[in-house]
Amino acid sequence: MQLKEIERIQTITSKDFYKKYFKTQTPVVIENFIEDWPAFTKWNLDYMAEVAGDKEVPLYDDRPVHHKDGFNEPHATMKMSEYIALLKREPTKYRIFLWNVLKEVPTLQKDYKWPDFGLKLMKGLPMLFFGGTDSYTFMHHDIDLANIFHFHFQGKKEVILFDQKQNDYLYKIPHSLISREDIDFSKPDYKKWPALKKANGFKTHLNHGEVLYMPEGYWHYMKYKTPGFSMSLRAVPRNPLRLGRAVYNVFFMRHFDNLMRRLKGQQWIDWKNEQAVIRTNEKLGIK
Repeated sequence: MQLKEIERIQTITSKDFYKKYFKTQTPVVIENFIEDWPAFTKWNLDYMAEVAGDKEVPLYDDRPVHHKDGFNEPHATMKMSEYIALLKREPTKYRIFLWNVLKEVPTLQKDYKWPDFGLKLMKGLPMLFFGGTDSYTFMHHDIDLANIFHFHFQGKKEVILFDQKQNDYLYKIPHSLISREDIDFSKPDYKKWPALKKANGFKTHLNHGEVLYMPEGYWHYMKYKTPGFSMSLRAVPRNPLRLGRAVYNVFFMRHFDNLMRRLKGQQWIDWKNEQAVIRTNEKLGIK
């Protein structure tokens, strides 16, 4: 993989962001954008345990997809206070994925402001993500191919990004949003996954208070170097092709995939994994 560092800036106006990064669909890290938010000083694991400790939260780990799993179905649940105690006590693979802070803990809305990036943000979908040391997400892109603003709190997180032009090199699973789950993108085995050598992407590490802009449909792999959490705000894709693909994913693809899991069971999952390799090799002439 050819990965270049994502550009870092201190702060930016909405006009300059729209022109330089949104219009060109270029990722960027903004280091000093939320220092006037109450969340900048308040949001840490202890605070989350205090305000949301009694909430039951969905947990995910890095086990391979199984046919009995529903689309984005959690692997376990736990009270937030117990989960945060686990994060602080020892490494764990359990992550919180797509936790709707607006719905679950309305008081947290007082701690952040809706930023002006020149885009209309979806105010019903502020999502929180938590993880322990060395936990990670599989390489994936979001179902709605949205523009994503990823605000990181506490700890350090490794990020690797690819745009949609790299699809042929990522061993993309058909009828899905992920690449092969057995690829370690933090240290890939090029003998096993030779197509990855052709992939051009971006990398960075996020620290407390930094904001990452991920353009429409960008693939992302995220690994927690230390326990921490992030909040994502999103705006619908403006590109008509990506918007059409997002509609297809939401209203057809995920339902078709769930139907095939029920009809064919693990055979469907195994076939998709095999096809990811076969199709990648065929496109690139790899034997």
